[in-house]
Amino acid sequence: MKTLAIVSCCFLLMLAGCTPQKVVPITDLIGKKWKAKLVKEGTQVVFSLGGTANVKPSYANFRLDLSDPKQVTFKDIDGRTLVGTWTVSTDNQRLILENLVPKPTGTIGTVEFFITETPTADLLKLERTAESRKTGNSINSYELIPE
Repeated sequence: MKTLAIVSCCFLLMLAGCTPQKVVPITDLIGKKWKAKLVKEGTQVVFSLGGTANVKPSYANFRLDLSDPKQVTFKDIDGRTLVGTWTVSTDNQRLILENLVPKPTGTIGTVEFFITETPTADLLKLERTAESRKTGNSINSYELIPE
């Protein structure tokens, strides 16, 4: 009888350990101002912070301000500032910028990024989900650091 009780308790503990884990949103971690550390257009590195031979030095002005939980300010390679809203997908895999004004060329006012690695307080790695018309239709990836 004692053995049955022990086995039953172990079984219940195993079942409790198998419940799905809820994904914790990363919005608090990424909710800050970011600047470019490294940018690739396709496979080519075009910007490295502090680099002297950057192919596209204008990425030094790239900014992604997520410090307001309801509003994003996004300044891309062309220096134009876009304002809109931001969210993270429920699976923490995509950063979604919506209702951007003015609308980025060839969009309905939305720009999305894959979050390619789990963010830390010091590094946010993103990759555009679609080609950027500003950079010759390349898929761009970004390593961002806090401003």
